[in-house]
Amino acid sequence: MNTNIMKITDGWDLGYVLDWHVKSSEYLGDNEFGKPMFDTKRTEIGEALFQLKYRQDQSKIEPLAETMAVTLKSVFQTASFVIPLPPSKNRDIQPAIELAKRVSEKMNLPFFENILLKRGTTLQMKDIGTTEERVDALMGCFCINDAITNSGYWDLLVIDDLYSSGSSLSAATQVLRSYKKVGKIFVAAFSRTK
Repeated sequence: MNTNIMKITDGWDLGYVLDWHVKSSEYLGDNEFGKPMFDTKRTEIGEALFQLKYRQDQSKIEPLAETMAVTLKSVFQTASFVIPLPPSKNRDIQPAIELAKRVSEKMNLPFFENILLKRGTTLQMKDIGTTEERVDALMGCFCINDAITNSGYWDLLVIDDLYSSGSSLSAATQVLRSYKKVGKIFVAAFSRTK
């Protein structure tokens, strides 16, 4: 798959996203129900993620995971394991979890789904004003489960499907910093909206 690797920065040690989600979006007018319609052109990564996340096309998991693993494995050489960013919405298929699981297999790294947990539900981040307000809203919902039984200090890779404001990854990073078994925190996302 084609990529346009972009570095993303915040409280984590190193982060990248594979490409933009959308190339262009043209407003076409409102439909008969008054809902706006758009002619949206997505990047190859963005379209595959859209098909997985919103059309439940599980055949997109493999090429997306392969692209991330091949593209970023050498960048995250010290990562000891992979965790997904907990989803903000319940779905039959949780894209971030499924993608993180496949990326971990392709990078030959252990996968832990239960280290970073999310308590309850939160508002959709797009419905909250500023990035600071989003991070504050999320800080109370993430918690750590001490699932690492080995002693030591480990670098981890957090995988998210869609990077928007970065507030979810920022809040997760702040909570992960409190986990005494975590060293460096790396983040990776498949596509970004802003």
